Amino acid sequence: MGTPTVDGAKVVATSQGEGKGKKIIVFKYKPKTRYHKKTGHRQLYTRLVIDKIVKPEAGQGKPHKTVRRRKKEVIGSGT
Repeated sequence: MGTPTVDGAKVVATSQGEGKGKKIIVFKYKPKTRYHKKTGHRQLYTRLVIDKIVKPEAGQGKPHKTVRRRKKEVIGSGT
């Protein structure tokens, strides 16, 4: 994340558990139709603690290239 990025760097983190954020009130209202609806929402999140950031090794070079595979051709009638 961010600019500039470092190719090959890794972040080691520890999870501190899950929690909920502050409550957000959602109020829907339409005038002249006697319609109103009040609901709430609390967003779930996971708390992380960054332990260390590992620099890429000097002799490693570029990261491995992913191999793209072709789809298999279907042999049969084309009707």
